[in-house]
Amino acid sequence: MQNKKKLTIFAHSNIGTKNFKLMKKGIHPENYRLVAFKDMSNGDIFITRSTAEAKENIEIDGVEYPLVKVEISRTSHPFYTGKVKLVDTAGRIDKFKRKYSKFKK
Repeated sequence: MQNKKKLTIFAHSNIGTKNFKLMKKGIHPENYRLVAFKDMSNGDIFITRSTAEAKENIEIDGVEYPLVKVEISRTSHPFYTGKVKLVDTAGRIDKFKRKYSKFKK
């Protein structure tokens, strides 16, 4: 059985733009296209519109997208996944207390 990775597609529509403020003209790139971003730490792929340059392509569901590889994304970042690594601060606190204990009355 083949492992299937989670695929997320972010899409934006221009339907109903009368409810939104339009972007300023002439300051934004015109070459937005759908691009696949691959998180290299966990293999998660997500598709969104971007102007990022890509050296490779990837085929997803019969459609070929430019591929941009990233080291970390929202699916692997410790802050967003809740797997924040705890730093051993006990040694730092003890060192601080020893250093400044001579100033204590």
